Parts: sequence; C-alpha cells; structure tokens
Amino acid sequence: MRVVVDLTKCQGYAQCAFLAPSSFQMQGDEALMYDPEPADDQRERVHRAAAACPVQAIQIDRLSVQDMPPIRTEDRPSRIVIIGASLAGLRAAEALREEGFTGSLTLVDCEDCQPYDRPPLSKQALSGRVPPHGTALPHADLNATWRLGVAAIGLDLAQRRVQLDDGTSVPFDRLLITTGVRARPWPNPVEAALDGMFVLRTRDDALHLHERLAALAPHGAAAHLRTTPPPAEGVAPRSRQAPRVLVIGAGFAGSEVASTCRSMGLDVIVAEAAATPLAGALGGVVGAVAADLQRDHGVDLRCGITVEAIEGDPGGRVRRARFSDGTEADVAVVVAALGGVRNVEWLRDSGLAVGEWGVACDAGCRAFDVNGLVLDDVFVAGDVARAPNAMFGYQFLALEHWANAVSQAEVAAHNMVSDESDRWPHLHMPSFWSLQFGTNIKAVGVPTFADEVVVTQGSVQDRRFAAAYGYKGRLTGAVTFNHGKWLPFYERLIEQAAPFPPRFATVDQPESMVPVAADVPDPKFLARDATVVVTGHDPSSRSATLLRRAR
Repeated sequence: MRVVVDLTKCQGYAQCAFLAPSSFQMQGDEALMYDPEPADDQRERVHRAAAACPVQAIQIDRLSVQDMPPIRTEDRPSRIVIIGASLAGLRAAEALREEGFTGSLTLVDCEDCQPYDRPPLSKQALSGRVPPHGTALPHADLNATWRLGVAAIGLDLAQRRVQLDDGTSVPFDRLLITTGVRARPWPNPVEAALDGMFVLRTRDDALHLHERLAALAPHGAAAHLRTTPPPAEGVAPRSRQAPRVLVIGAGFAGSEVASTCRSMGLDVIVAEAAATPLAGALGGVVGAVAADLQRDHGVDLRCGITVEAIEGDPGGRVRRARFSDGTEADVAVVVAALGGVRNVEWLRDSGLAVGEWGVACDAGCRAFDVNGLVLDDVFVAGDVARAPNAMFGYQFLALEHWANAVSQAEVAAHNMVSDESDRWPHLHMPSFWSLQFGTNIKAVGVPTFADEVVVTQGSVQDRRFAAAYGYKGRLTGAVTFNHGKWLPFYERLIEQAAPFPPRFATVDQPESMVPVAADVPDPKFLARDATVVVTGHDPSSRSATLLRRAR
C-alpha cells in the first residue's frame, strides 16, 4: 500500500490523524507528517482517512490501465518515451493512460528504482520516522516498459531517437523530458570528497545522511521520536559534547535539514550568504521571521557570511569549517544545501533551447528549438522546464515545486495526444510548502515578484499569520505561517489581478495594515501592470484574458 499527500492542498484539518493516527500525525498547529508505506493492517483506516479529507489531498494506489477509457480519435502517436521517471514523469505516464493512450510507453531514468516522493526525504525519512526506501509513489499498472538505471546521453531530433548510456537507443513519436534537477555539489572537489560531506536529493542521500546523524544524536538513533521541543525550554536539549552539524544554505532544503537535526537533539550551525533564511523565496521581511524561528529552536544561525573552507583530519573526515568573517567551528557533518542543477547536459547538442535555466517550452509544454521555434513532438515538464507564465508578465519561470510538476505533467500528457484545437495551456498558480521547526510555511503566487509586503491576518509574534505581496498596485503572492487554510482565498485574488494593498475585510485582521518594502533580493519582475485575469477551474476551461487598465 502506497500513500502520497499533496501537501500544497492539505489545510491541516487533521481528520486523517484522527482516523489513522499510526499513519498520519500532526506536527505543530497544522503541519502533517505521514507514512508513505503504511502496514497492511492499516489499510481500512487509511482509506477512511482519505475519504474524510475535506480537500481530498490523500492519494492511494491508483487505478489500473484496464479501468481507463480508450482513446477516441485516430491520429495519435504510437510510441511515447518519457526521460525522467520521478514525480512529473510518473504523473505524465498515468495521465497518458487516463487520456486513453494505448500505444507503446517507455520510461527511462538513471536511478535504478521505481519513482519515489522527494519531500519526505528532508523530514520523516531523514529523522528515521520512515525508511528512505519506503517513499515510493503510488501509481497505476501502466503497461509500460521501464528502463531504470540507464541514463539518456543524447537526442537525435531528425531520427527521433534517444541515445542511452548502455549503448542502445529508443525511438519515439512523442518525447517528454522530465529529467528534473540534481543537488548542486560543494564546489571544492577535494573538500566534497571528505567523509562527512553530504548533499540531499535522492533517497540514498537521505539514507546515508540519516545513518550519520543517528550515530551522532546524543540519545542514539531513537532521538528522532522527539517531534516538538520541551515546553519548559522551547528548544530541544543541546549537548555540548555532541559534534555539531553544519548546514550550508538556508533555503527550504537547508532549513528543513536544520529542523530535523534539532528534532534529533543535534547542535546545528546554519551558514547563509543572504541576510536572512528563505530570502530568495520570501524576501527579507518574512525571512527575518524564519530567522527568529530558527534561533528560538536553538540553531546557531549565521547570516551574511559564507563558508570559506572545510578542513579534514588526517583520516579524511570532516573536522572544521572556516567562515568569511574569520571565525572557525569544529563540525562532524556538513550538508551542502546549495540548490539544484538542472539535468540538461545530455541535450546540449540536440538543437533544443537548453541552458542552466533548463529546457525552454511554451505554455503548452512544447519545447523550443535553438531558433525559438516550437516543436510538436518534444515536450517538457517538471523542474527542468522553463515556461512563460501569463500571470507574471509572460516571463519564463522554472518552478521546482511539487504541485507544478504534477500540473505541468498533466498538461503535457494531454497535449501530446490531443489535436491542436484541444490543447491546454499550463496556467498553474505557483504554490509551495515547507515544514520546519513545527511550523507549516505555505505560499501561492511568486512572492519575490514584489516590491511591498503587508501582514493581512494573524500575528507575526505568534507565528500564525498571512502576508500578501504586491508589485506596483497588483497582488502577486501570499505566504502563510500556520495559516494555510486561507491560501485558496489569496490564490483567487492573484488570479484576478486584485489590487495591492488588498482591499477586503475578513477575520483576524491586524489593526493596521501598512505595506513595507519586501526586501526582495535582485527583483526581476519586468511587467509594469497586471497582464491577465485567469478564469476556469478544469484544465479544458482554463483561459487567460488580457487585462487593460487606463493610464
């Protein structure tokens, strides 16, 4: 039995935790932790929990191929190949079968395992709550050919073939590229090879890092059972004798790793080059709230500095870190959380428009060639795709978010087997979430495409609030801390190009709502006004209408 929860949908109602407490647990006010592979004796409880979820965010083993309708029209591809069998690749394969595609379907991936869910790796898998190899994604019987443990090394557009590193090639009528990203390694190869240097992207990464952290934890491997700090102190106990963990980078991944380490009772240093954690995603104002959250939970947070060097002992193990402010610290484990590198090297001589930004495509997920022309037989989805977003000035955005991967994969699959007149645009509202230090952080829109921010509900002091972001009079994003039930409300406002500051009266509003500068690093929002309003809920009815305002 396999379970996955769309945590961008989850609003923390906790019905699942009430009905199946062995499989679902709440952390903090509204953050959900779950077992992705519950025991068989929990099947009935888990199914009841899924049925009771008010927002239907829980997915359990999907339908088999024979339950899906046959494709209705004649002119369809007979061979579809998907390169990259993670979340986006798997969801696209399922959507193709749901659309009625009955032809040859091949999934290729360099990892030698079935698709698995990555968000739990920095949380319940890293802490030891669930085994990293138990995070497999539930999926249908796809009647597909799986080429696992084999990497794509080249693409021949003229011959419509993908070359693989085992010396074979795969022909296609339609190709979907969902190769995603890999962890950016520590830039010094000698230091990166030290025993105790880690990155976190794959389930093997999570397994090896967990083993090392569990060995260091002051109370042994069972320390992960501590989910909240002791009430009297407000932080997990610190052991001055325990070796310290250094996390380099305070983005979402680095902050989540630090949170898990503190839940295990480990001393943690976090080094961040920006002025606050999460500044690149939420801006400095809300990032300052995240900084207080970390420090209140015992993290030694050092912002505005970089790590100059990692030193090893004579045996090749991590021993010490040197920082740009001239200080040093003895550390036993270093986690480099430096973001991702898009997996596009195999496409550099293909003729596609590829680069460090990923693979460029249109709003229908069709890839561009180097001349900017759209191809009808090559599609892109997920973290590796860079597509124009109508709601944000038609800028090309690459979004490394769970919900975006699912939505884009479904659009790509539909368009691969549909007539031109029935193509869907990818008009997905960006959304993401993070669980750290018992706090559920969620966002919609693009908060960093803003020049101002204002708290619209709740209390920053209590760390239970909603903040709205705006750019030149338009609402562009919203972020909540333990207040996620309100995000659908803000999402609708963003889609309708609502004015900023927000003009609404609702519950839990502060006495004064005065916008302040959002402190967004290097803002790149180019549009001067709202561009569109978005209508429709079903993918076939989603559409963008140009919005013109009097000047």
